[in-house]
Amino acid sequence: MLIRPETPEDHAAIAEVNRAAFRGPLEAMLVERLRSDGLLIVSLVAVDQAGKIVGHILFSIATMVTTEGDRIPVASLAPMAVLPSDQRRGIGGRLVERGLEACRQARHRAVIVVGHPNYYPRFGFSHSVVSRLTNPFATDDAFMGLELVSGSLTGLEGRVVYPDAFELFA
Repeated sequence: MLIRPETPEDHAAIAEVNRAAFRGPLEAMLVERLRSDGLLIVSLVAVDQAGKIVGHILFSIATMVTTEGDRIPVASLAPMAVLPSDQRRGIGGRLVERGLEACRQARHRAVIVVGHPNYYPRFGFSHSVVSRLTNPFATDDAFMGLELVSGSLTGLEGRVVYPDAFELFA
């Protein structure tokens, strides 16, 4: 399995992977909008031995607005998709690991995700580090953060503001 950055030639296949994985068009539309708005940090694809794209992960810019009014950029992991026929083979995990490493290399201090609370903790995500932040999409353990730089989320109070593209899910 090859994990590599997306290319323009991959866009149609990425859209199809997201439509199939999420059984609808919203995540594919989100990817296209974030891409066209220039908000991508990292967009990776998983390519099988036959050269077919079977997975995709995207990290984009979001903002934490603290109660003091500070605006702190943060990487947002959304979406992550694997074709249903290729799920449960470790592809998603490899995409998450490579994506997090790319975020570290790009000098991002933290990553947030709204996702399955039994899946993302294996990569170091925790609700406790973001428990004092509000998120428009989750108020429970599904909202998690990961400090890429120790202490970057600790004690922060405020809210997460997503790019306009996320209005698709409001």
